[in-house]
Amino acid sequence: MTTTASAPTAAWQHRPAGADLDEETLRRVHAWWRAANYLSVGQIYLLDNPLLRRPLSRDDVKPRLLGHWGTTPGLNFLYAHMNRVIQERELSAMYITGPGHGGPGLVANTYLEGTYTETYPNISQDEDGLRRLFRQFSFPGGIPSHVAPETPGSIHEGGELGYALSHAYGAAFDNPDLLVFAVVGDGEAETGPLATSWHSNKFVNPARDGVVLPVLHLNGYKIANPTVLARISDEELTDLMRGYGHTPYFFTGGFEDEEPAAYHRRFAALLDEVLDAIADIKARAAEDPQMERSLWPMIVFRSPKGWTGPKEIDGKRMEGSWRAHQVPLASARDTDEHLADLERWLKSYRAEELFDDGGRLRPEVAALAPAGHLRMGANPHTNGGLLLKDLRMPDWRDFAVDVQKPGAPITEATRVLGEFLREVIRLNPDNFRIFGPDETASNRLQGVYDATDKQWNGEYLPTDVDDHLARAGRVMETLSEHQCEGWLEGYLLTGRHGLLNSYEAFIHIVDSMFNQHAKWLKVTDDIPWRRPIASLNYLLSSHVWRQDHNGFSHQDPGFIDHVVNKKADVIRVYLPADTNTLLSTYDHVLRSRQYVNVVVAGKQPAPNFLNVDEAAKHCARGLGIWEWAGTEVPGTEPDVVLACAGDVPTLETLAAADLIRQHVPDLKVRVVNVVDLMRLQDEKEHPHGLSGREFDTIFTTDRPVIFAYHGYPWLIHRLTYRRTGHANLHVRGYKEEGTTTTPFDMVMLNDLDRYHLVMDVIDRVPGLAARYAGLRQRMADARLEARAYTRTYGEDIPAVRDWVWPDVGETATAQGGPNATQATGGDNE
Repeated sequence: MTTTASAPTAAWQHRPAGADLDEETLRRVHAWWRAANYLSVGQIYLLDNPLLRRPLSRDDVKPRLLGHWGTTPGLNFLYAHMNRVIQERELSAMYITGPGHGGPGLVANTYLEGTYTETYPNISQDEDGLRRLFRQFSFPGGIPSHVAPETPGSIHEGGELGYALSHAYGAAFDNPDLLVFAVVGDGEAETGPLATSWHSNKFVNPARDGVVLPVLHLNGYKIANPTVLARISDEELTDLMRGYGHTPYFFTGGFEDEEPAAYHRRFAALLDEVLDAIADIKARAAEDPQMERSLWPMIVFRSPKGWTGPKEIDGKRMEGSWRAHQVPLASARDTDEHLADLERWLKSYRAEELFDDGGRLRPEVAALAPAGHLRMGANPHTNGGLLLKDLRMPDWRDFAVDVQKPGAPITEATRVLGEFLREVIRLNPDNFRIFGPDETASNRLQGVYDATDKQWNGEYLPTDVDDHLARAGRVMETLSEHQCEGWLEGYLLTGRHGLLNSYEAFIHIVDSMFNQHAKWLKVTDDIPWRRPIASLNYLLSSHVWRQDHNGFSHQDPGFIDHVVNKKADVIRVYLPADTNTLLSTYDHVLRSRQYVNVVVAGKQPAPNFLNVDEAAKHCARGLGIWEWAGTEVPGTEPDVVLACAGDVPTLETLAAADLIRQHVPDLKVRVVNVVDLMRLQDEKEHPHGLSGREFDTIFTTDRPVIFAYHGYPWLIHRLTYRRTGHANLHVRGYKEEGTTTTPFDMVMLNDLDRYHLVMDVIDRVPGLAARYAGLRQRMADARLEARAYTRTYGEDIPAVRDWVWPDVGETATAQGGPNATQATGGDNE
């Protein structure tokens, strides 16, 4: 695949001629930094007296002191310097803070630049506004201490460390004019996901993508311990960063007795040198989109933890130690000594030089802020819903399989989905990507390679083994679920669309990342200025029931359980039964907004049951009665309900219904298939939930319900515990039994097989146990014979392997073991 590039924009030119680092500019940068530090300390400590118009009293201090000071002054320093270069170069830039607990700093800076007041007019730019700004921080009814969704300019909360760079690169993909300034805390740098994410630079196309400028913020300590990267030499750190594919630029400030103008001048010069180096890379890429990968600049920024705070407290070192991490003066309200220390600390910033008599930032300081959308707090990429465009979608019906009768033809559902996604890519060449940990082809989505390649900016080998690699592509693969999840989240949060495909068992790796994103969506649902973003879409394949060559380690359907714990407003779980229901489902989820959609679908050859029109109606309902599969008599109630959710459970349920039709022909069986799992909940619990009347109509109030479920069976009980007939519900699902074995042996290990479902019916429908004891015994024998066959021949018995749903009136294929007549019997008891 080829890439078309245009000339670099003005943002990627070298520093403008004549834009010398004059003393006035540096004084303005230092004043901004002082103001941001003052506001940060005020947020942590003060309830009132925001500009110290009178001596500080205990009543001016919050009763509960919460927040983090240690990382904040470094973040403020970097923000101030970014403001200067944004102005000079007209950069479109956003600021990602890996140390998310530096929340007071980002709130302070967005307040100083005006975006906070524009977003929250009650936090006005005057003394009253400052009072409200301080009071709300980490206060009941206020805002969190982290860089939360409430903070303008944020797409990354940082509550859990490790994902700053992954989010940053996700934001940069397909945004060629965007600079993502990503600060990585040295504690965060010790996490596995962050260590991996340095390699993201091998996946950036400099002609088509934006730029991530990582800043490794080394202030020496975590909560109570030194950090690893702060305790190695610059030489070792240089080797490490160059090994990651970066050219490191080092800055150290605050440790020596140095005038502020000196270290501001040094950092300003370094930042200009870095941005000029980036401009060189962008210019070369515009000339040659296929150029070899460059070493992107990054900055190693060393400063003391708690910089500009008290040097010592109670005779113990504070600045430059772990003690500065959270609240250095924890007893400021309780002791005169700490209250005096706090007042001296606040006065050290000389707020009277920064704010006028009305509490407004003085114009000469405010002039450092860029204009309009160039302010990092107002960059529209940080509120991605503002930029979001609907996907151009093909008609999924054009890819549907032709189902003339239930059970035919046999297809690989995800392979057909790949053909659909190929057209989604063709229609959306710059705002849709597929992410996955080296499993796109394994999950049978390789049809997308007819429209795109995998983006790869590492070395190419001059052989035919580098399959579908290109400098620019729409498929992003790296063998780290964390990295893929972070990239996709950053991509979505900045206004684009995508999906993550993964093996079902290993999506658990991103459990906590999913947590953070789901919480972000939940909070932003209640923030009017945050516009809805495209949903986070998962496609989980290679699922628990079909891991023939991988075995027990690859068998875990529990991600669904984890997901449904989150707020119902943002959670959707789908278990399509066949190819057409998968196509309809994925068409729906790609169009949706502000959700997490989990779709589980098998990749192995499997029968199809619904034609295109039936699939569309069934998916719209979310669940429904498959009348063709049951033996109900119109005008009467069923004797038993066979329910199912998931492709393999559906197959086994239908096979069980077929056996019952043959051997208990007078039994009135209703078959219910569930695609949208959340339909099982009550409507009061989930927006998709069924009313009590609807649920009782479908599942009855007093008849046995045998439910074959894809995952852990207790989840169905959790979802339905309030239902009238819950006591009649019996669920079969995965119960941690598995190995490397045949598909049917796998379901038998967990008692989800057709024979066991028939036994469940006999056991639970009143009056059947004694009448059909012989049939029950034959079902148990059939299980034994099927198990023995796998041990002898290494595959499933032909009667199971080759079973298809019979035509109405047709004599069904016997589903017994090698001796089918003996196994299933030919009589109707």
